[in-house]
Amino acid sequence: MAYELLTLEIDARHVATVTLDRPEVHNALDDRLMAELTRAFAELEKDESVRIAVLAGNGKSFCAGGDLNWMRSTKGYSREENIADSNKLSMLYATLRNFSRPLIGIVHGAALGGGSGLAAVCDFVVAADDTKFGFPETRIGILPAVISPYAIEKIGFSAARAYFISGMPFSAATAKEIGLVHRVVPREKLDAAREEIVGEFLKAAPWASRKAKTLISNVVGYDATAFAKITVEAIADARVGEEGQEGTDAVLSRRKPKWAP
Repeated sequence: MAYELLTLEIDARHVATVTLDRPEVHNALDDRLMAELTRAFAELEKDESVRIAVLAGNGKSFCAGGDLNWMRSTKGYSREENIADSNKLSMLYATLRNFSRPLIGIVHGAALGGGSGLAAVCDFVVAADDTKFGFPETRIGILPAVISPYAIEKIGFSAARAYFISGMPFSAATAKEIGLVHRVVPREKLDAAREEIVGEFLKAAPWASRKAKTLISNVVGYDATAFAKITVEAIADARVGEEGQEGTDAVLSRRKPKWAP
C-alpha cells in the first residue's frame, strides 16, 4: 500500500527503513503522518521476513514535534474530541514501542516533543551531534502526556522531572547522558554509524533477538500501554484548559504566551 508522507523500503538484508517525508515542515506530526506511521509498522509487524527496522527523517530534521496546522485544527476541539485525537497518537507510540523486531532510530536536526517521543520508543538511537532534543509542551501550556510512559521508561524519573517540567531543550550529548540516545556522532558520519549499528544487530539470531526484546519487557514488568487512558485524558484536559488554549494561540500567532518572561 502506498504512502504519501513517508517512505518504506526493505533491502536484501531484510532491513526495513521507514523515513518520515515531510521535509518542508521538519517532519512534524499531524493526523495523516501519524496514521501512515502506525499503518507502516503494523504492516511490518506482519512481515515475518523483516529482521530490523530503521526510523529516520528526510530533510533538515528527524521530527520537530506537532504540526502547526494540525494544532490549529484541534484548538477548538472539545474534551471528547481531544481524547479521540490523542488516542490516535497513543496508538502510534504503542505500535512502535511494541514492534517485535529491533527498532533503530537515526536522529538529526530537531527531535522535539513527539520527535523525542519517537526516539524514546526506539531500541537503539544514533544522533547527530548537533541534534536538538526536548519536551517543550509545558511552555505552550500542555503536557508531554501521551509520550510520557515511553520517555520515562527511557530517561528515568530524575531526567523526566528536569525536562518535562521546565520544557527546556537539551543537546545530543545530554540526551546520551540521560539514556535517550545511545551514540552521538558528527552529522557527516551519521550514515556510516547507521550501517555499523545495523550490522551489529544483524549478528544476533533473529528468533533470539525478538525473544530478548520480549524478555526485557516481561522482566521489568513495565507495560507503558496500560497508562494510555491516564495519559490521553491528561493531554485532553490540558488542551482544553485555559493555559493550553493560550499557549496554542501563542504558538499559532508566533508570540510569547502570557506567562513567559
